[in-house]
Amino acid sequence: MRERGTVRAKGNLEERLKKEQLLKSITHKLHGARDLDEILLYIKNEIIALFDAERITVYGVDAENREIYSKVKEGDEVKEIRLALDKTSIAGHTAISGRRFNLANVYDRKELERVDPQLRFDGQWDQATGFETRQLLSAPSLYKGKYLKGVVQVINKRGADQFTQEDEQYLEEICRVLGLAFHNQSRMQRRPSRFDQLLNQQIISEEDLNQAITLARERNSDLASMLVNEYKVPKKALAKSFESYYGVPFVSYEDWIIIPTDLVKGLNLGYLRRNYWVPLQRENGKLIIVVDDPNNRERVKEIKALIKAEEYEFRVALREDILRFIDTAVGGHAGVTTVKSIIGELARESDESEEPEEEFLNESDAGIVRLANQIIKDAHDLGASDIHIEPYFGRQSTIIRFRRDGACFKYQEVPHTHTRPLVSRIKIMAKLDIAERRLPQSGKIKLRYGSKELELRVEVTPTVGGREDLVLRLLSSGKPFPLDRMNFSATNLKNLLELIEKPYGILLVVGPTGSGKTTTLHSVLGHINRPEVKIWTAEDPVEITQYGLRQVQTHAKIGYSFADAMRSFLRADPDVIMVGEMRDAETAQIGLEASLTGHLVFSTLHTNSAPETIIRLIDMGMNPLNFADALLGILAQRLVRTICPGCKEAYHPDRSEFDLLAQEYGMNLFEELEVHYDDEFLLHRGRGCEDCTGSGYRGRAGIHELLVASPKIKELIQNRAHMEEIRRVSMSEAMRTLKQDGIWKVLQGHTDYTQVRRVCIV
Repeated sequence: MRERGTVRAKGNLEERLKKEQLLKSITHKLHGARDLDEILLYIKNEIIALFDAERITVYGVDAENREIYSKVKEGDEVKEIRLALDKTSIAGHTAISGRRFNLANVYDRKELERVDPQLRFDGQWDQATGFETRQLLSAPSLYKGKYLKGVVQVINKRGADQFTQEDEQYLEEICRVLGLAFHNQSRMQRRPSRFDQLLNQQIISEEDLNQAITLARERNSDLASMLVNEYKVPKKALAKSFESYYGVPFVSYEDWIIIPTDLVKGLNLGYLRRNYWVPLQRENGKLIIVVDDPNNRERVKEIKALIKAEEYEFRVALREDILRFIDTAVGGHAGVTTVKSIIGELARESDESEEPEEEFLNESDAGIVRLANQIIKDAHDLGASDIHIEPYFGRQSTIIRFRRDGACFKYQEVPHTHTRPLVSRIKIMAKLDIAERRLPQSGKIKLRYGSKELELRVEVTPTVGGREDLVLRLLSSGKPFPLDRMNFSATNLKNLLELIEKPYGILLVVGPTGSGKTTTLHSVLGHINRPEVKIWTAEDPVEITQYGLRQVQTHAKIGYSFADAMRSFLRADPDVIMVGEMRDAETAQIGLEASLTGHLVFSTLHTNSAPETIIRLIDMGMNPLNFADALLGILAQRLVRTICPGCKEAYHPDRSEFDLLAQEYGMNLFEELEVHYDDEFLLHRGRGCEDCTGSGYRGRAGIHELLVASPKIKELIQNRAHMEEIRRVSMSEAMRTLKQDGIWKVLQGHTDYTQVRRVCIV
């Protein structure tokens, strides 16, 4: 018996000496370790052997984000896991309390509650990996016994129900050495930080940064925002430091950047705010996302799972800026954003204020900024071309109307208390004088709406009672439509294509304001836009841009007119010139001279019909002989509202409706359409649906009248013939009037006769 006891004691002594040697080896290597990765890769197995354990986890401290982090190796991949510095997790509790825990069963709720009622064990990692955690020995790694540097957890004691007191002593020694090692590492080789560039350039001292970290932790606020707002670190300097650290562009909040609501549709807005990210724009399959930490792999993975895209591009921003970006998309609350909801918020704020309601709001209030942005967003989303803001007398509400597809409709009422701040806000956006209320003012607003650059032309008109009406025209830049998608009749399309391939001459597109003249001309230019053709355009404003065109914005206020631009073009080796409008005799004369000297000239004019245009230009002083030589053709056009495709239905009209169409078209010409009244004759109408707000119409299409300058027409111009004679000869040469083209489109099912009558008489 004594011999057996002696052998057992000798074995225990040898085992203890072996472990002491192993502990020395581990502590020596810990002193030399450069980071957590090295501990994980080269020292982990020795620590596991020391404790007869199955696993070990070593955490470092991220004081800036109030987190502890660890590296877990799976195969050849090293993943980072992070836990909050709080008492809800065992590791977090160890870090916060500075206590050591030796738990026999982490799933035993009673054992955990004896430690702390808040304490919980998160079994998600076990579920994901299939590993079962049982015993857990957890201890803080402290420097000088009080400065937290990390946490070490040893998991599952082999062949025992719990870790021993000897294991606790070994872990205490390892944690002491780790605390010293981590401290020395932080002094010798501090982890790269997003603030490194600020420190290197001495924009902020390390002492101030540490003080800001402590203050941010106490206030539970964002460190980066605190540096900008309280330590007066320039935002541009912070942006450069962030870009250097994260390797992505920095985005700063600007009130002219608006996030489309549909980008956040279906996303939990509380989740976006808690996790500090938001989609900024989507373009050509690429989704641009703003996030406070683009290096957070788990967050990036979650984002990609929540919102799908062909390609992702991440950008970094301050947390407070991300929250403001979210507000531009959702109006500052997690419900459905409408102008009504914003007005309701402003009304509640006004009720809570002790100031008189007329003085409570001003143009810089966040609510007024959101209100102005939301009106513009809604106008764009609803396809409106114009926004009309119309104040009334006394305490009457201001009416806001949108024009869509050529017709106005009431959009919203704004209380009189919000009118002046709203008007002033829009004037500020348009860079106008908010103090001037007696004279008209004109300006422009530029906004980024998702991936689109929006431009709005603003016209302020003083009205009675010291009020001001505002009209905002949306000039969103777009691409030209192909000519074969412009709803031309086959004859008009054939003749137009022949005219624009001519080497020189004048082609005019005429009609009232808003009839699509510029759109048509850009489609024409798009058709002939080739590398071998030099094209200059002078426009006010430039609404559509095309690669290959050299486009000029004229400025009447500084004396840069269409005529000045054309004179410059003629010295700049053009093949084709497009001038936005022939507003005066000088512009018309220069255009005529350019066409006679070998250039193809396009322009617009405000006239009602193609034959009338000829008389108007001759009255402006054009020489009939030169004009006849130069003229290629005149395209008059109007836009008619088209039947909503969502609620379009066919119906069989009565005979009187058919006869009216035939009579208005011209009985002698109607037969050319080869349309007859019988039981199969159908027209179309819109019932009214949600897509068209019950009107039965959605979208617009062009109706056209193309006068081709044939030899007979040129002769009539030279002889100063009357307009009716020019019309008669043109129609004998296959020109069809606006009304006739409109009736043809009624028969094709695009629109109805009511809409044709709205835009043309003859």
